[in-house]
Amino acid sequence: MKSSETGRLFFQSVGPRALHCMCGERLKIKEEIIPSAWGAAVWRPAAMRGRRMRGARGGSLMKIGTVKVKRSMANLSLRNIKKVYDNKVTAVDNFNLEIKDKEFVVFVGPSGCGKSTTLRMIAGLEEISGGELYIDDKLVNSVAPKDRDIAMVFQNYALYPHMTVYQNMAFALKLRKMPKHEIDQKVREAAEILGITEYLDRKPKALSGGQRQRVAIGRAIVRAPKVMLMDEPLSNLDAKLRNQMRAEIIKLRHRIDTTFIYVTHDQTEAMTLGDRIVIMKDGFIQQIGTPQEVFNHPDNLFVAGFIGSPQMNFFDAELERSANGYWVRIGNVRFALNDLQQRALKDHGVESQKIVLGVRPEHISLCAATEPTAHLNAVVDVCEMMGSSMHLHVNAEGKDVVLVLQTVDLPMEKRAGFAYGEPISFTFDSDLMHLFSAETRKNLI
Repeated sequence: MKSSETGRLFFQSVGPRALHCMCGERLKIKEEIIPSAWGAAVWRPAAMRGRRMRGARGGSLMKIGTVKVKRSMANLSLRNIKKVYDNKVTAVDNFNLEIKDKEFVVFVGPSGCGKSTTLRMIAGLEEISGGELYIDDKLVNSVAPKDRDIAMVFQNYALYPHMTVYQNMAFALKLRKMPKHEIDQKVREAAEILGITEYLDRKPKALSGGQRQRVAIGRAIVRAPKVMLMDEPLSNLDAKLRNQMRAEIIKLRHRIDTTFIYVTHDQTEAMTLGDRIVIMKDGFIQQIGTPQEVFNHPDNLFVAGFIGSPQMNFFDAELERSANGYWVRIGNVRFALNDLQQRALKDHGVESQKIVLGVRPEHISLCAATEPTAHLNAVVDVCEMMGSSMHLHVNAEGKDVVLVLQTVDLPMEKRAGFAYGEPISFTFDSDLMHLFSAETRKNLI
């Protein structure tokens, strides 16, 4: 592909406002085709002001503005943030969140829930329809992206294809007119942290997906931004590479002092990376909490089903209240509740009602059909062998139920798996049950 076409496609895919976030400078850009030293047409963004510096292959780029670089952290405050498109579609509504210095916060949810839109409003790439956004206690609703001191890592890497890794990472610093020796020091420090020193002279096309993503992260961290924004940076990688890069990001956040906001649809990434998780659906926040809080105490059915893999099992049940306390009944089987659950239900004044009982697959255990304690009978549909564990899909009370069983805990004759149609019985501890109102779908405890 010709260099002019490569440059044009890159610019069109990223857009000028995104370039502001990547480079930290407001580039007034228009398309311009210029002749190179050897007569071929080369595409480049033309800046309205500034002085030139030598570009790749004899072309020229613009060096614009001077920004004092300072290493600092930031707290963010999002107050009643709202985004409406064309006065019709509400993408984000009533979004309230306080983010502390150096905190790693993950926005997670299904496609279309508003997580990326919220991130782009923080970056300044989307206008805020309502509410207030503060960075370091300063209202920034109308502040340009370049003046927010943020850096953003995109899903599609957004690397300059005609530049080497070194030039990509150094570009934003050159725009700030930083001394060459400082640029070199910062680029090489970042490359060392990310393990890409040996690739500094390569161009993006000579790198793997994981290496390109590390370059994109390196370009962001050399600027020492107050806030680091990451928009699904691992979604284009294969499963093995995602696991590796996830570990790299965990190490990175401990080595650089900044605030991270990370967007993903992958709940595994959210659970492993975040200090706190913001779970979204249809533009609204469903729950905010630490990974263990949202796993152990989901606020509603959506959160319970979204967090955890395999997802939580749900049973149609009845909550029964009598003079002796509360019971949960599934079909003809009654399960007792512990003292804490009894007290919480009583304190909330919960009456007898239809509920949805939630139990996680790893909290279910097999038992004998003659077991005197409460249990359910089921028939095996599918047995998935996972090595150290097996995922057993069964039909119980007309519901598809998944059990995660540790292979080592099974009798020797069952470690090879269960046959289709084989009858089993299972039970679960009341301490690990979740009770949701069938009407409001909210957690009753």
